[in-house]
Amino acid sequence: MKHWTEGFDDDDADEPLVRPYTITGGRTAPERDDLTLITLVTSISGVSSPPGRGLRRMQPEHRTIFTLCERPLAVAEVASALNLPVSVTKILIGDLIENGQMRARPPLAFAQAGGLPDVTILEAVRDGLRNL
Repeated sequence: MKHWTEGFDDDDADEPLVRPYTITGGRTAPERDDLTLITLVTSISGVSSPPGRGLRRMQPEHRTIFTLCERPLAVAEVASALNLPVSVTKILIGDLIENGQMRARPPLAFAQAGGLPDVTILEAVRDGLRNL
C-alpha cells in the first residue's frame, strides 16, 4: 500500500508536513456545534487564562489565531489564513473559547430576531443576479 506522502518532493516543501490531528492533540471533530463558516470570532485581550492553560502552553496555531482575531474574523477566514482545514480550525478556536480567550457570535444579519435574513436583502440579491 502506498503512503499518502509518497511522491512529495521534500526540496519544494515550504514547511514540514504535519498531520492535522497532531495539531489538535488527536481530536478529529470540534466539540462545539455553534461554529459555522461564517461565525465571527474575536480575541479577548486582558483576560487572564486558567492556570497552566495560557497561550504559552498552547500550539503555535492557537497563538496565531489569537493574534489574527484581534479584529473580528469569520471561521473560514481564519482557516484560510492558517492554511488549515476548517474542521481543524474549529477545534483550535473552540479551545480558545473554552479558555475564555476568544468569543464567537453569529453574523449580524442572522443574529436578528427570528434568525432569518431580511427579505429586502434577499430581494436585492435576487435582482442583482438577474441583472448579470
